[in-house]
Amino acid sequence: MVDVRELEAKVKDMYRAVAADPHGRFHFELGRHLALRLGYDAARLDAVPGPAVDSFAGVGFFFDLLDLGPGEAVLDLGSGSGMDVFYAAGLVGPGGVVLGVDFTREQLDKAAGLMREHRIGNVDLREGRIEALPVEDASVDAVISNGVINLCPDKKSVFAEAARVLRSGGRLAVADIVTEVQLADSIVCNADLWASCIGGAALESAYLDAVTSAGLEVVTTRQNPYQFLSGQAQGASRRYGVKSISLLARKP
Repeated sequence: MVDVRELEAKVKDMYRAVAADPHGRFHFELGRHLALRLGYDAARLDAVPGPAVDSFAGVGFFFDLLDLGPGEAVLDLGSGSGMDVFYAAGLVGPGGVVLGVDFTREQLDKAAGLMREHRIGNVDLREGRIEALPVEDASVDAVISNGVINLCPDKKSVFAEAARVLRSGGRLAVADIVTEVQLADSIVCNADLWASCIGGAALESAYLDAVTSAGLEVVTTRQNPYQFLSGQAQGASRRYGVKSISLLARKP
């Protein structure tokens, strides 16, 4: 199994770089072009601070599944530089709130600076871990996450925490990387491939089981038009059926 401390260090290094230099070389795409291809609305992206869009490293789109309304409370797991937080803030309006939780200080600092610069008042950013959320029980209407849960070795705890903070009838909408075939140990033990959103990808069936074991009901899943850039990542994707899916689940 991957060394968790090494993995955490690699993930933080990777996403520090995403925050500081989004035009650098990565295993994955970044930015507005990616967001548009995945399904984000161009006019709503225009309302998101540009540097947050530049550092967008998501793997899918799910806001159409979620159907956020004015006044709702939303939590983003692994909020990064804030692209999905700010996108959601526009959907819930001034009467709603979007909480963002991340453990990479540089990402949080970038998002906080953009929030202040653009006077975005319905966003609350918190430093923390998605498997132990600094959020009260039954306090949000929706939980979102984009390309992050695959980075966490303890996915069952992540979904248990999502269920804990959701109100009854609340929704979970995520985009994430899963596999069709179990990954080889040589990939699972490679912290670099974990940090690149491959090594931690679970079997799709096991991923969905982790959602339902948290007491959430899966409503729908779909595959996203997402692709990796590097030869190493593309090779793993072809061999093991590594792919991006979006899903919607509900808390009874």
